[in-house]
Amino acid sequence: MSNDKRKAYWRANLRLVATCLSIWFIVSFGFGILLVEQLNSIRIGGFKLGFWFAQQGAIYVFVLLIFFYAWRMNRIDREYDVHED
Repeated sequence: MSNDKRKAYWRANLRLVATCLSIWFIVSFGFGILLVEQLNSIRIGGFKLGFWFAQQGAIYVFVLLIFFYAWRMNRIDREYDVHED
C-alpha cells in the first residue's frame, strides 16, 4: 500500500471515530445533561425524554454506534483493500 493511500485510510478511520464520538457526546452530555430541562417537556412511554436520555438513551445510542462503526469500517477496509478475507 502506498504512503498516500495509507494516510487516506487513516484519515477516513479517524474521521469516522471523531464522528461517532461527537454523536455520543451530544447524546450523552448534550441531551442527558445540558438540554435535560427542555427535553423533559416531551414524554416517551410515560417517562420524561431528558430523563430517558440520561438513563437509557445514551446507552442505546452507544450500542448502535458500535454496530455502525463496525459496518462502516468494513466498508472502508474494502475500499482501501485492507479487508480480511
